[in-house]
Amino acid sequence: MVRPPSSQETLTASQGSGLRIGEGAVTGHLFKIIRERMPLTQRQLAERLRVDPTTVQGWESGRRPLTAVASSAFLALRRKMLRNGADPALLVLLDPAMEADSVIAHALSDDGRSQDIADHPLAGWVFTRAATHMIAWALTGDAPPTVSRTTIATVRRRGPSPVSPKLAGAERRRFFRHMRWCAEVADHAGPDGDLLRRQALYLCSYDTSTDSHAWLGDMQSRRPIRLDHQIWTPAWTDARSLATSLTRYGDVDRLHSFIQRGMSNDAGEMANLNYWAYWLGLDQCPRPDDSFMAERSSHRWDAGALLRRLVDRLDPGLGCVDLNVHSVWALIASTPRVLASDPELGRDLHQRVCSLLDSDSVSSQSRRELDAVHYGLRLSNP
Repeated sequence: MVRPPSSQETLTASQGSGLRIGEGAVTGHLFKIIRERMPLTQRQLAERLRVDPTTVQGWESGRRPLTAVASSAFLALRRKMLRNGADPALLVLLDPAMEADSVIAHALSDDGRSQDIADHPLAGWVFTRAATHMIAWALTGDAPPTVSRTTIATVRRRGPSPVSPKLAGAERRRFFRHMRWCAEVADHAGPDGDLLRRQALYLCSYDTSTDSHAWLGDMQSRRPIRLDHQIWTPAWTDARSLATSLTRYGDVDRLHSFIQRGMSNDAGEMANLNYWAYWLGLDQCPRPDDSFMAERSSHRWDAGALLRRLVDRLDPGLGCVDLNVHSVWALIASTPRVLASDPELGRDLHQRVCSLLDSDSVSSQSRRELDAVHYGLRLSNP
């Protein structure tokens, strides 16, 4: 995301003046949170970085986007922030925040005349949860969990200050119009448009317009799942993504249908676990398309680490809880020894399983799978 360095670049220098709308909003707001949780004022941070306070103000407001800082200068900036007490867990989020800003800036600046979908930032890179949640932050105003659960004290602000990088109403509408246009164009582009279509549709699910649910349902009907024995197809990923997206509208029937049909064989089960591992950042190899989900081996990610992440998602308040239950069940079924490898995780899983079994928030299939997991826990911890 960061542009290559040029000669004699400093933290206050940018690379060109052709900035786009929204180019630094998310990154700037995250930078402000990092500073406040150090905690330092803008002036104090500027003194430690040896820059003018207006430079820090420009970064945080997005008027002087961090994306325009040369890579060498940006790396130096992060090192200085770290030495001055910045939270490392927040500093690493600057990269996905820049990815989010690239998508937002492209959407708000595109005039709709270009038909070359290969140039779109969503067309050549499979986004992870971290980057997608950063985009959603600008659409909904809800901070990603990795940001909101940090409890470090902050400095007192002077005067009114934005509490999130949420786009204005007109900008959100423009963003969603662009995403719908992308999805439609990609739909007619065939295999070359598969990734753009899927990722644009997922972002469209954050649209609260009255016709969004029906439009997404229509887009899903254009790509029905056609299972061919044990063969994975790109339509599988498209259907999974849309089914999970539609739960935001209370539509769980499509998710239940996908679980029954899309994961009825080994290929579907393995693709689901590969999807989770990449989405949650356990498979850190960048992917240009979704075909990696067809791999039959889990050598790129650790089953125990994935189980820990999935157990955290056994929450009755989540719209996709049935998918999460099924994923935990499938992971344990494929790797039974994973239950015995972490006793503390086993205890946490036991509590969550019992809580879900005592609730009425899961499907009948999920209840059967939870019973199986509960039985496995008793066998692994007699």
